[in-house]
Amino acid sequence: VGVKINQFHGSLEGVSTDMTNREQKNRLSVCNKLCYAVGGAPYQITGCALGFFLQIYLLDVAQLDPFYASIILFVGRAWDAITDPTIGFLVSRSPWTRFGRMLPWILFSTPLAVVSYFLIWYVPVFEDGRVIWYLVFYCLFQTLQTCFHVPYSALTMFISEDQKERDSATAYRMTVEVLGTVIGTAVQGQIVGMANAPCIPTPGDNVTADGLNSSLLLEQEVNATITTVITLDQTKTAYNIASGVICSIYVLCAVVLFFGVKEKKERMSFWQGIRLVMGHGPYVKLVMGFLFTSLAFMLLEGNFALFCCYTLGLRNDFQNILLVIMLAATLTIPFWQWFLTKFGKKTAVYIGISSVIPFMILVVCVKSNLIITYLVSFAAGVGVAAAFLLPWSMLPDVVDDFQVQNPDSRGHEAIFYSFYVFFTKFASGISLGISTLSLDFAGYMTRGCTQPENVDITLKVLVSAAPIGLLLIGLVIFRSYPIDEERRQGNRKLLQEQR
Repeated sequence: VGVKINQFHGSLEGVSTDMTNREQKNRLSVCNKLCYAVGGAPYQITGCALGFFLQIYLLDVAQLDPFYASIILFVGRAWDAITDPTIGFLVSRSPWTRFGRMLPWILFSTPLAVVSYFLIWYVPVFEDGRVIWYLVFYCLFQTLQTCFHVPYSALTMFISEDQKERDSATAYRMTVEVLGTVIGTAVQGQIVGMANAPCIPTPGDNVTADGLNSSLLLEQEVNATITTVITLDQTKTAYNIASGVICSIYVLCAVVLFFGVKEKKERMSFWQGIRLVMGHGPYVKLVMGFLFTSLAFMLLEGNFALFCCYTLGLRNDFQNILLVIMLAATLTIPFWQWFLTKFGKKTAVYIGISSVIPFMILVVCVKSNLIITYLVSFAAGVGVAAAFLLPWSMLPDVVDDFQVQNPDSRGHEAIFYSFYVFFTKFASGISLGISTLSLDFAGYMTRGCTQPENVDITLKVLVSAAPIGLLLIGLVIFRSYPIDEERRQGNRKLLQEQR
């Protein structure tokens, strides 16, 4: 009996040792979490640069017709949306290597992605094929970036088996991604802003002897243009330099991610359960609500640079205004994190998204003033922070709710995230295509010192009236979103019991 008791105690000690070793194995160091988080920066950096500057670049630097620019923007974003589930399927079917299943996709897509990104911001010497040039490299970059971002998003499930460690790593990731939006806006905006080519007077302008419309341009812009004449070639060079800097950051982040994160081998099924996931009511309502709110903010993002240049007359300051918006969003992320913890996520959605509406109205109603524009931009950035944080904060609640209602169905987390990204990217393509096409119908004049009145009206609609309408539709949809704080806490307790 004594021998049997000693054997039993020995087996218990062995089980305890195995559990301790497993916990230590699943635990991620701060360095691992930081290396994982850095991998999220390239997507946000390039996304901000393209979102804020690609439209004005195609119109005023590449000098494409607005109709063709709208085709490039719409087709590129629509193609990007289609590639998400496709790449997800291919990743799920790819073989396991000694580096893992996700990391090789990230490593091998990076060199081609940075080359195609650089060529987006390069103006070829020929003119007849420029539309094809930008369409090809824009779609190619979106495809290669998807080859980076889809495996990176799914990598969350493979860096640790411990849910707490995954949540902690995700918090690190969101912090770095918000900083990535600031870096993208700052690098692109400040470099390009220092080489902003002067506008071209149109036949209807009151032109002075120096060929400048002093009655319509701010005095500081006139003086800057007279003292230092910046050519269009210098502006093109500035875009090349900015894209080169961003490409370097992209490569550096990919290298840090590859060597700083170890992927754990698990089975991943991508297509299984799609019908079940898409039939989950709370997920559909969350996606539809954020589809309309994302479309609103993307309309504002894509047209705000043109609005600052032509409607507000702040041609030399638009890059600083954009930077103020992103800095405000970064600084107020902790506030919204505290707010949703204190008052609940559904309340945070109503307060956060609706808070930006008064400033959308104010920016088009108040006469152009640089100081007022900065103040309005900072206040709008507070709402942008809420729109940035809340979708990624609420998606895990939907996944938990799905697992409570479907306890035998596991491994579908990637579907929730990939299809959310699919719908938001598709909305982005629609917003950019429609807005650029609207400017074409309104009579947009490339690099003109002034624009026809119809263009000013169109820009006001695109940055104020249309986004406000979309935000209101989104808020109405959120009224029927069923996961409130009580249900969220209940799901959490049920999942703990299941585990």
